[in-house]
Amino acid sequence: MIFLMDLQMMLLDVIYFILRNSLRVVLRPRTKPIDGELVLITGSGGGLGRLFAQEFAKHGAEVVLWDINGSFNEQTAKLVREMGGKAHTYTVDVTNREDVYRNAELVRKDLGQDVTMLVNNAGVVAGERMLDCPDELIERTMKVNCHALFWTVKAFLPQMKAQNHGHIITIASILGLFSTACVEDYCASKFAAVGFHESLAHELLTEEFEGVKTTLVCPYIVDTGMFEGCKIREEVELLLPPLEPQYCVEQAMNAILIDQPLVCIPRLTYLPFLCRALLPWESNVVTYRFMGSDRCMYPFIDTRRKQMSNQAVTVA
Repeated sequence: MIFLMDLQMMLLDVIYFILRNSLRVVLRPRTKPIDGELVLITGSGGGLGRLFAQEFAKHGAEVVLWDINGSFNEQTAKLVREMGGKAHTYTVDVTNREDVYRNAELVRKDLGQDVTMLVNNAGVVAGERMLDCPDELIERTMKVNCHALFWTVKAFLPQMKAQNHGHIITIASILGLFSTACVEDYCASKFAAVGFHESLAHELLTEEFEGVKTTLVCPYIVDTGMFEGCKIREEVELLLPPLEPQYCVEQAMNAILIDQPLVCIPRLTYLPFLCRALLPWESNVVTYRFMGSDRCMYPFIDTRRKQMSNQAVTVA
């Protein structure tokens, strides 16, 4: 009897949340204020990280900028300060857990407050086919895109739990929800990032830390140069072009400010995610071939090799 009652309540909750989230597509929920929040962003020296820093500052948050490149990081801080925002820079290797823990303590000591929002944005890709890729580059991708999440969350989550207030944002990728050929290192690391984030979200809900929110951001290819050369079928690309970085960050911010658990950018990319779960493997394969997604990374790899070759010639 208890089982049947719990089953009935579960089904009612499922229907309620489906209706609520469908309504949210039409009627946007009220956004939360983040002025006064201390936001730490990894990989803030350029690309999406720099834009996130500016967007958070625009909403009144104070930003802590972590990047392995101190010079680029200072440029981001300068842009934030020119907007009238507050920015604090730290040169950090997020793959080194001792470096992460040491700088986390330094942030608390320097600023006299705890980080309340963590944006795990740092990411890399090897840009080589697996059998051609040096082991060191594969390890680097896993360390930056996956292992670093453990170190940063372990550094800042305890204080969020203590206050039952915080927000952890993971910038993953649609390639963490479905895959394509020749980027095994990136797909593996982003699938791992998605799994890490979802498990953490379940843990926080199970332990009833409802004040600590989580948002998983899964964008399509973003035009930052990271996947330069990547190309799908021309006709399909008209519907699904590479994302403008500013648009991507604005859409992610929209989700963060309403505590949305998951956002795929653009919305069209929810479709292949669902197809992967519902359709036979062979159906997905023929769809990939039709779209040109099966070979989309080949020109990217060729472009990356040419860039590396040109750099080697320049150095020589």
